[in-house]
Amino acid sequence: MIRRTKIVATLGPASCSNPRILERMISAGLDVVRINFSHGTREQHLQYAEMTRSIAHSLGQTVGVLADLQGPKVRIGKFEHGRIKLNVGDQFILDSECVLGNQERVGLDYKELPNDVEPGATLMLDDGRIVLEVSAVRDNEIFCVVVQGGVLSNNKGINRKGGGLSAPALTSKDMEDIKVAAEMNADFLAVSFVKSGDDIRQAREMVHAAGGRSLIMAKIERSEAILALDDIIEASDAIMVARGDLAIETGDAAVPALQKKMIRAARTNNKIVVTATQMMESMITNPIPTRAEVSDVANAVLDGTDAVMLSAESAAGEYPVESVAAMARVCLEAEKEYMVSVDRRQPINHPASIEEAIARATMFTATGLKIRAIAALTQSGETALLMSRRSSKVPIVALSPHESTRRKVTLFRGVYPVEFGKGLNDPEVILELAEDELLNRDIVRHGDIMVMTIGEPVGKTGGTNTMKIIRVGECRTEENGEAEKNKDVSKNS
Repeated sequence: MIRRTKIVATLGPASCSNPRILERMISAGLDVVRINFSHGTREQHLQYAEMTRSIAHSLGQTVGVLADLQGPKVRIGKFEHGRIKLNVGDQFILDSECVLGNQERVGLDYKELPNDVEPGATLMLDDGRIVLEVSAVRDNEIFCVVVQGGVLSNNKGINRKGGGLSAPALTSKDMEDIKVAAEMNADFLAVSFVKSGDDIRQAREMVHAAGGRSLIMAKIERSEAILALDDIIEASDAIMVARGDLAIETGDAAVPALQKKMIRAARTNNKIVVTATQMMESMITNPIPTRAEVSDVANAVLDGTDAVMLSAESAAGEYPVESVAAMARVCLEAEKEYMVSVDRRQPINHPASIEEAIARATMFTATGLKIRAIAALTQSGETALLMSRRSSKVPIVALSPHESTRRKVTLFRGVYPVEFGKGLNDPEVILELAEDELLNRDIVRHGDIMVMTIGEPVGKTGGTNTMKIIRVGECRTEENGEAEKNKDVSKNS
């Protein structure tokens, strides 16, 4: 319980071909696995989730599962010879009715693209490596001039600079994949290419209809999402700063400032935030990260992100274990410089609930006193989340009898899940045993000051209403002393 920033790693052949590799990744610091629904089958997805939980259980750890929907992928079709080379100034046609492409034109898997562009629009292909300017649109054909050339191969993605594509966030494939996510009891569900809060609200309805209880995460990767950020954050449980497609649509230079803005907005609104894309991409083929990548991860930590994410590094790279270990190492170093005081970026407003009032009081106390740890006895994890929105280096231990709650808090910065309290309903007994739990885990020692939060009546979800400051072992010492005193009195009598 030292590193506060959580690590998300994408599963794939590199990490799941041998269970021992995934075991080593968890031991190296992996907190949440990402199952990318853009690749693989239903059976593989379910297998990955089961393997993760089985290995985590054998290690005595809790690891969350993030199911990431593919979303609308706007791509070109295939070429007769697999690829072509485009030069600056070439004329090229995107044709929604073309079956097999050549040097002059290529097909589209998104047939509505001719309706979404107009002369002067800029299209970015293959993650921005190829740039086309639209010169004319006629029926199913988009006539373009090559502004930035290069080799273009089959099925490469298309983005429009500045956004404006009408493709819905949830496709028919996504709707089926939501059922798979519910079947695997995914803890988090990421919705790709979100444009508004309505996309999130629709996804939430589908999750509930499928019997799932996932927290819903909005991936911010469209220009439209920046304009609707407040609405999206309000509708979501979490956001992901998905810098890949976002950089293409907004321009790469705009992303660092947008990243800071989104992290700040998420924390202010008591939501989770994950920073992703190319964080340690060189480690796909190298055992150590570049200095720039180290700075990138550290910067996200200093911004206050809840988690940093690995993509191809852990899914298909040569060094998945080393990538997790390197990310953990960088997070730890960056956190030494992170703010110890209560985060001044939080607005001064009235708490919205009793739970938030308790959370604020707890974090204020943790800042003012030399608190060793916070024990949050929680049914839902909500109070632990509210505490984690305030900057502090005091560990927040989420003590919960519910596995779903313990898996949920794996993404909360500075919160550590511990199984506790099953079958208990006496508050005094619970507090006493919770103190023992932290003592046994060496989180606290006799004489330390700790804070406990609990809800009464016990077992009621969303009912945290009590904060208690405890000097560890003090009550036991007094009880033992009183017992000895009574024993002496009895003996003398």
